[in-house]
Parts: sequence; C-alpha cells; structure tokens
Amino acid sequence: MTKEEFGKTEYTDWANEPNIELLKNDLTHAREYARTQREKIKRWKDAYDANNHVKRKDRSNVQPKMIRTAAEWRYPSLSEPFLSSNKLFQVTPRTFEDVNAARQNELVLNYQFDTHLNKVSFIDELVRATVDEGTSIIRTGWKRRTKKVEKPVWEFEYYPVESEEQMAQIQQLMDLKNSNPREYQNQTDEVIRAGIDYTLESGTPVIASGKVIGSKKVDEVIENRPTVTILDPNNVYIDPSCGGNPDNALFIITSTETSKSELLKDVNEYVNLDKVEWSQMGSLSDAEHISSTPEDFNFSDTSRKKVILYEYWGYYDIDDSGVLEPILVSWIGNTIIYMGLSPFSNGKLPFVIIPYLPVKRDFYGETDAELLSDNQNILGAVTRGMIDLLGKSANSQRGIAKGYLDVVNKRRYEAGMDYEFNPNVTGAPIIEHKYPEIPNSALTMLQIQNSTAESITGIKSFSQGVGSAAYGDVAIGIKSAVTAQGKREMAILRRLAKGVIEIGKRFIDMNIDFLSDAEVVRVTNDVFVTVDREELKGQFDLVIDISTSEVEQEKANKLSFLLQTLGNNVDFSITQKILASIADLNKLPELAKEIREYAPQPDPMAEKMRELELKKIELELSEIQSRIDLNASKAKLNQSNADLKDLDFVQEETGTKHARHVELSKAQAKGNQELEVTKALLTPDKTTGKVSVNDALGYKNLLENNAI
Repeated sequence: MTKEEFGKTEYTDWANEPNIELLKNDLTHAREYARTQREKIKRWKDAYDANNHVKRKDRSNVQPKMIRTAAEWRYPSLSEPFLSSNKLFQVTPRTFEDVNAARQNELVLNYQFDTHLNKVSFIDELVRATVDEGTSIIRTGWKRRTKKVEKPVWEFEYYPVESEEQMAQIQQLMDLKNSNPREYQNQTDEVIRAGIDYTLESGTPVIASGKVIGSKKVDEVIENRPTVTILDPNNVYIDPSCGGNPDNALFIITSTETSKSELLKDVNEYVNLDKVEWSQMGSLSDAEHISSTPEDFNFSDTSRKKVILYEYWGYYDIDDSGVLEPILVSWIGNTIIYMGLSPFSNGKLPFVIIPYLPVKRDFYGETDAELLSDNQNILGAVTRGMIDLLGKSANSQRGIAKGYLDVVNKRRYEAGMDYEFNPNVTGAPIIEHKYPEIPNSALTMLQIQNSTAESITGIKSFSQGVGSAAYGDVAIGIKSAVTAQGKREMAILRRLAKGVIEIGKRFIDMNIDFLSDAEVVRVTNDVFVTVDREELKGQFDLVIDISTSEVEQEKANKLSFLLQTLGNNVDFSITQKILASIADLNKLPELAKEIREYAPQPDPMAEKMRELELKKIELELSEIQSRIDLNASKAKLNQSNADLKDLDFVQEETGTKHARHVELSKAQAKGNQELEVTKALLTPDKTTGKVSVNDALGYKNLLENNAI
C-alpha cells in the first residue's frame, strides 16, 4: 500500500497488520502493571519534598528534608566518576581484525557524547532520575535533518603534475585534509578539491580545471546524530509478561506531548494527520498521562495545542509466519499516524532501563526514600514537638511582683538605670522566664534516626564526613564504615555504568546504519580524524573505568605506603610509575603525565667522571684481553712443537723413520744410476758420430721389466 491509501484499514503491505484495538488492549494491561510503580514514585516524591506529613493548625509544620539531603550528597558521588575523565568509553577489539574498527568506534563514541549529547548534562540528569525515581528509562534514537539547497554542477578536466612545486602543494593539501578536514574544506575551492580527490582515488598526482555547467537541488545534512531521551517512568508502559526482565518484553509503549506543528515537520513520515480530531484532543484528554504542563493551561489554536502521542515499540507477526518482527506504531486518539518496521537493524527495542536499588524479579528499582521515609517522619515528629515546646514558652519575659516598684522606679528599671524597690514584698519579686529544657530522650531519638539513616544509605552524617565522633574512636570501625560506604556506591555505579555501556552499544549499531559515509571527528583541539562508516563494523567490548573517591583514595594510600616501604632501594623508573598512578587516582592527569614523561638530567661533572671511569675500565679490559691473546698464541706454538716432537718420537720408536731414510737413499741411488746410463747411451759414437736410440730404448724396457 502507498501512503496515499493510509486512510483505509491497511497501512502497510503486511499480510497481518495490528489494529488499534489490539494495540490499546496491550496498553490497558500494561497500565495496570505500571500503576503500582506510579503510586510508589508519587509517595517517594512527596517524601523527597517533605510533603508527606499531616499539617496541623497552630502547631509547627516543620519537616526536615532528610531524604533530599541524602540525595543531594549522593548525586555528585555518582556523577563525578563518569565526568572525571575526558574519555568516557574504551572500546576493545575481540579479534585482531577488529583493532582499527575498535579505535574508530572509540573516537566516534566519545566525540558524540562530548559534543552531540552534552555529556555533563546527560550524566547529571541520568543520575538524578535514577536516584529520585528509583528507575531511569532511556530511549535511544537518531536525528537527521536536511534542507534543500541549490548547488552548481561542475565539469572537470585533469592534467598531470609538471613541477616539483605543484607536487609539494598537492602533498601539503593532502596532509591538511587528513589532519584538519574542516579547515581543508574552508580553505579550498571546488576545483582544488576535485584534483585532490582524483589524486587520492587514482594514485596519480593531477591538477584539475573545471567549469560550472548547471545547477541542481540537493539535500544538505544539517543534523545527523544519535539522541538519548530520559523518559518519565510514569508515561512508560512495559509488557507485564516479561518476568521482570525488560530484555524479554514484547512491547514498550510511551506517551509524550506533541503538537500538530511538530508532527508536520516530519510530513514524509506521518500520515492521516488530517483525520485527527485536533479540536477534541488535548494533554488533559488522557488522565493516565502525567504532564508537566499546568492543568489549567493549553494552547487554544490547533497548530500549537498539546496532544498525546503514543508510540508502540514491540514485536509482531506481520506475515502470519509465526516469526515476530520489530515494529513501530504511532497513534493519536484512535487514529494511527505511522506503522512500519523498526528503523534499527539490531532488532532490539530502543530502550535502556537502569534500576537504582534492584528489586527481585522486577525491572523497576526503588529509591532511598523507600528506606528512609519512617526515619524522616520520626525525625520530623520529634523536631516539631521540640519546636512546639519551645514556642509555647514565655522565653525572655519577666514578671515583677505587684507593689515591688512604683511607676517611676519601674521606668528606671526598664531603662536599665538604678532604681528603688519596696523591700517588704514577700516571695520572688522578679521572675525571668526561660526556654524549658529539652528532654534527653528527644535528643537521643534524633541521634538514633540520623545514625539509622547513615547506616541505611551509607552516606556519613550528610554533611560531616567520617570522624572519630561518627563511629567512636576505634579506627577499625571508621575504616570498615568507609569501606562499606564505598562498596555500596560501587554497586550503584556498576548498575549505572552497565546502562551507559548499553547506550554506547546502541550508538555503535546506529552509527553503522545512519552515520555519514565519512564523519569528521575531533581528537584534540588541533587534530581531526575522518572516520569511514564502513570501517566501524566488527566485534567489540565496551568498558567504562569508574570508581568512587573512597576506593581511589584507599588505592592511593596503599601505593603511598608501598613507596615508603621501598624507599631508595629500587630503580627510579619503578618509583616514577608508582607516583604517576597516585596522581591518576587523585584526579591529577596533567601531573601524572609530567611524572611519566620526566627524565632526570645528570650532573655534568658526575657524567664526565662516569665517562672517564668507563674509559679506564675499557683500557684495563683491552690490556687484559691482549695478555690473553698473547698467552693463547704462545700456548698454540708450544703445542705445535710438542706435536712434532711427539711425531718424531713415535717414528723413532716404530722404525718408520729409519725405513723411510733407507727407501729414500735407494731411490736416489737408482735415479743417479739411471741418469748416468742414459747419458752414456745417448753419447754419440766416436767412430760413427751417431746415437744408438735402440740401445737406449732397450735399456729403458729392461728397467721397466725389472721393476715389474
């Protein structure tokens, strides 16, 4: 179905659409479940404002605000751990492939919380809502606003770089784009950016030239960011069949105030607005909705008149397949103005619920008012009794016996001057009235109530801190009390941190779905990083480092004791690490950074003496090494001589040497003989003058045969 056909019963192309009766039936059952919690919240608020006692005429109506005082001391101890660091989230990758994505998600998350959400305001509101109402219900969403703008259409041509100067300029512009994209955008024109973009895409340095060939209207993004809304729990209705676990809820319904003019801003989203009976609608038309608008006020014109908008976030079988799909349905009165699938791809309802003091098998929590109401009432009753007692006394009034002073002396007495009196008056002549003594039992009762409140909440004396008077003079008792207080606050902080982490996870999912393709994130005041939406996908764990001041102080004290124990017997690097950790625990990040980066500068004279000492040691080592080498050479030579002597000795003992000499003598003699014979045979005959070659060859053969 098209949106033009929304006036019919079908709003989508689903085979099985939920009708308004079914949706309101779920709302009715959820309201019955929520009324008990709504009554509790009203009772806690009355106790918080000290309006829960019976006021009596002509009596004191003072009611000490014990519960509010406890809450005011609780707020900063719960919010400060989230605000003490500039980096709220730490994103850790689950696999090696997720390292880069984790880094980029961490940058985006912290940037969004600091810039888009106003982290300080959000955390303060979150803490106060949780402490005051026992449960904070947060709805996550995404806000995108665009406007139509007319932009020129360019035609570009690209030319290769021809000089080193042009190349240097291109490199400078690319560096600027990476380091500060916003400044790059402001300082360059369309033609230069086209050349840089083509260079980055192709890898070939080019310069561009271009001309405008026309214009077109495009959507320019004004806002594109995640949102969080801390809802009034009185106007939230949760599936009563979820068994106390909101993750198992099949629907959550909210009611909010809006107007026709607000809805028309999203005219492409909402339909059937012309079928809403605006004149009969109003914020007071639904008695179940708790409004912050005064009951006797509403705008009279249709455009601004406040109406109640219901949003049904839940799961429904849209195609009769038995499989539930996440849906969103909105209606005013009996008119449905939106129906469609949930825009969030994670398939979860966009709500995060954080209890203050958990209640077993219930997703709603309780406040300190549930525990302190009786103590506050008793404290108020005793206080009012003491005030009434003192108020009815004739404090500072005086009574003078009749006839004790005449008119003249009475005037002198009242003026503080000397006076005369009648000494014959019997009894006490002057009576001075004072406040009656407050019974010790009343003071003891006050002390008991304050001590009980301290033990219940863990907040020490609300304004006094922990001293010897609070728990006696026993140091162990004081330490145990501080430890118990820190553990109680840490338990509350962990629940808050778990909720904030869940919000961060929802942000990661929405960033992947709705973030711009390239988002510019400020890392520091001077450094900007461009984050690619496609690179945000991966598997991560979110961590929030939180701790109470008491716990951190205890850690700092332990490190200080360790430092004193070690003294000067350890390397300075270890001392440096301990000092930096102590500075971190005391919320002194700049000092911690300076300590970690500190490198002690050596004394020039001591450094010179150390160099001389090193040179002396080197010379001594060199001399020793030379001696070692010389001794080694001598030892080698001696070993060689010894080996030769040993060889001669062996040959002498075995006769090998003698036999070798005999063989050598024989061979030499034979050779000499052969030489002489050969000379004789080759000598020419004196008669013929010729050489007998045959005789020589015959002699040679004879010798060879004999050898054989």
